[in-house]
Amino acid sequence: MQELYRLKETIVTIKADKQEYIEVAKKSIISSRNLLEHYIVRDPYFKINLEPHECRENAPEIALRMANASQKVGIGPMSAVAGTISSFAVEAMKEAGATYAVVDNGGDIAYITDRALHVGIYAGASPVKDLAFVINPTRDVKGICTSSGTVGPSISFGMADAAIVFSNNVSLADAAATALGNATDIGPAAVEEAFSIVKGVDEIEGAMVIQGENVGMWGKLPEIIRSKVDYDCITKG
Repeated sequence: MQELYRLKETIVTIKADKQEYIEVAKKSIISSRNLLEHYIVRDPYFKINLEPHECRENAPEIALRMANASQKVGIGPMSAVAGTISSFAVEAMKEAGATYAVVDNGGDIAYITDRALHVGIYAGASPVKDLAFVINPTRDVKGICTSSGTVGPSISFGMADAAIVFSNNVSLADAAATALGNATDIGPAAVEEAFSIVKGVDEIEGAMVIQGENVGMWGKLPEIIRSKVDYDCITKG
């Protein structure tokens, strides 16, 4: 089963086998946002800083994860907010007993799965379409996060139609996707050069950039297949 859930700026698609796990995810999202919002009152620069940020004493775990992840790729902590919220939600679902749990927070996806999944690739107006990653079963919480300079409301300083990062650290996948998107200029050479931002960063398994008709890949990626992507399933607001 699947549910679209919205809380302020957070718009997520939650998938699980039972409604009770979806409810667990929603409670986690509420808690994560509350903790982060209260922390930002104490540390307002956390929200607007576009460079690595040191959290104040007694910062909540959500803020620490965001700050630590974004520091690894040299950008601000809010770059990791969506993936971190997704990760906490899937972790809570797993703790409640779920073996299949997917939380898609505007293209920043955390998941565990007991079956193969097909995750469609969406790159806006790019002619690269109808492709999907084949995700193998895993009990570990993992992340597939996407940033774009041409799709959606998030801040990006690059020209990527889609910058996609895979990591077991969902917060890092989110921050790294933003950094990768920021680094992407126009043309095949620029796409290849952009990967310098993620090379050598521990925990990043692989990355993909789509910029117009140009496609670049680095590291270890899941199998990619032809697949009719249902764009109505894309979480957007």
